[in-house]
Amino acid sequence: MTAPPAPTRRALAGPASVAALTLAAGAVLSLRDPRSSSYFPCPIHALTGFWCPGCGATRAFGALVRGDIPAAVSSNVLAVVVAVIGVVMWAMWARARARDRPLTLRRPSYWVVGSAAATVVLFTVFRNIPAGSWLAP
Repeated sequence: MTAPPAPTRRALAGPASVAALTLAAGAVLSLRDPRSSSYFPCPIHALTGFWCPGCGATRAFGALVRGDIPAAVSSNVLAVVVAVIGVVMWAMWARARARDRPLTLRRPSYWVVGSAAATVVLFTVFRNIPAGSWLAP
């Protein structure tokens, strides 16, 4: 039995490009700290005063770049969860491409999609009421 063929550069171009862009974004966040710099403000928060599900995500990603997980979670716990899911998905994609196979994922069930949507809605509502103020960035 022979070993599978080595992946071509073209097969790994997608995962490598995403990794390079992510590293570049991390470098920007490490050079220009979102806690002290003025990045583009959230238009939803600016117009309504309510925290959207993404408010604090830039600070959370900046904290992750610095390795400060508690600060990242306190800025936006949902963004940290999404980042972990993104890293896992990227690793699965890179592994599939390295084996010269397509990434095949099952379509998520309606229950999973509905639960994810409900989680985002509940997170948004809860961080905007006094009982959930600890979730606000």
